[in-house]
Amino acid sequence: MKRLRITHRTGFSYAGEVTASYNEARMLPVSADGQFVLHSQLDISPVSSKHTYVDYWGTRVSSFEILTPHRELVLTATSLVEVRDREHSVTTTGWDDLPTLAAARVEYIEQLSQTRLTAPPAEVSELAARIAAESVGPCAAAEAICRAVGESMEYMQGVTGVHSTAAEAWTERKGVCQDITHVALGALRSVGIPARYVSGYLHPKPDAVVGETVTGESHAWIEWFCGEWHGWDPTNLIPIGDRHVLVGRGRDYTDVSPLRGVYAGPFRSNLFVKVEITRES
Repeated sequence: MKRLRITHRTGFSYAGEVTASYNEARMLPVSADGQFVLHSQLDISPVSSKHTYVDYWGTRVSSFEILTPHRELVLTATSLVEVRDREHSVTTTGWDDLPTLAAARVEYIEQLSQTRLTAPPAEVSELAARIAAESVGPCAAAEAICRAVGESMEYMQGVTGVHSTAAEAWTERKGVCQDITHVALGALRSVGIPARYVSGYLHPKPDAVVGETVTGESHAWIEWFCGEWHGWDPTNLIPIGDRHVLVGRGRDYTDVSPLRGVYAGPFRSNLFVKVEITRES
């Protein structure tokens, strides 16, 4: 078990004065299988009252508005989380059983439909179908499909943006974790395996010593359903473990974006993000 302190600072600097802004933040982790939140808080500058709730997908949301003139919006989320290795049990669900199981609950059905961001190009659907046909069951197929996607794409910043689709990222064979996750989601859903987008944080240094602070970043991975939910990181080609901290789940990035909103003011704005992670035990 590890205890991780995460400091996530983000926001916007504007080219001029903003008279009002209305925002939602999804930056605080939740207690779930494999992790327990010991402490978390979100500080907003300029100071604003906020309304906190849990959304449809189970993600903690802070909704707030700022009605005083400002040139910068800064959010600092600080969390202390105990994380342990997840158990990755062997599931014996077969292809014949999966459709019935996937239709049993709304949470599975909702993760079968493609979105604008996950809709796969024909080449990805064909790759997934070929792997599925060669696999003994949906669990084995899901991992093999995610591994194939991850091995086919190069992690590279600056090639794509937050609105890029899986098809666009696949054409370039490059992107960030968000893009690789979208491609993997589209591939899994194309062969009838429910799969959902997961946002959170990844400690980038497996051998970090206690007390060491490293630069991290927001991260994305997937969970697929084949009798039960399994987490996997297609960007790093590893199962979800004690370096992953979950913040939210959804159909794609738009359901769990860390910060979004609208404002009245100058057209130009610059987003800034800094994540630091400290292993405390």
